[in-house]
Amino acid sequence: MSPSPTRGSQPSPEGIRLQKVLSAAGIASRRVAEDLIDQGRVQVDGEVVREQGLRVDPSSAVIHVDGVRVNVREDRVYLALNKPRGVHSTMDDDQGRPCVGDYLRNRADKLFHVGRLDADTEGLLLLTNDGDLAHRLMHPSFEVSKTYLAEVPGPVPRDLGRRLRDGIVLDDGPVKVDSFRLVDSYAGKALVEVVLHEGRKHIVRRLLDQVGHPVNSLVRTQVGDVRLGNQRPGSLRALNRQEVGSLFAAVGL
Repeated sequence: MSPSPTRGSQPSPEGIRLQKVLSAAGIASRRVAEDLIDQGRVQVDGEVVREQGLRVDPSSAVIHVDGVRVNVREDRVYLALNKPRGVHSTMDDDQGRPCVGDYLRNRADKLFHVGRLDADTEGLLLLTNDGDLAHRLMHPSFEVSKTYLAEVPGPVPRDLGRRLRDGIVLDDGPVKVDSFRLVDSYAGKALVEVVLHEGRKHIVRRLLDQVGHPVNSLVRTQVGDVRLGNQRPGSLRALNRQEVGSLFAAVGL
């Protein structure tokens, strides 16, 4: 016997047919969406839905396809900015310095950045108008990992990774990395990758400085499963469905 929809997803004349909602969200054509429903691959508010024609409210329904939550709200925006060095993580700067808001002047959406990168750090910065997701991504209890590439003075000792994984004491408490690896070394310099879920101010710079390898340059390359890739500095792109779903999954939404 197939599970029945939850109370919140009972057919309603005010709602929109589920297959139409999935199609509008770019999941599949309406015909393919009907097949997904028939196959039991769609959940609404935590319950598998198999009946065709179910009406849902996209503004409140939580919909998963193959276990991955999909964004069905047309008013929700999820973007990735490759923040250049020298740009401040603010929407406006009272001193007239370059800021993240400069890249959003022509957009009608009211967006905000998820966390910050200091002015000297470049790389991946997420932007959204989804306050719940943003709050969870920034909250340390959800332990969403961030990946950085740092150029530091070399050579790097072989035991540095172990020391960083074991933990280093800073002036505001101990910190440990999730992983550390040497990417490259050249002419007295080294390129290292640091992965951690800490969000304290200047945490990567302070950590590497504490172990005798002050940062020359720093790039954030990944947040959760969202990667910077070859995105050009100063460019914006919309996150794809898999990326948005991975962020929802990372924070339990």
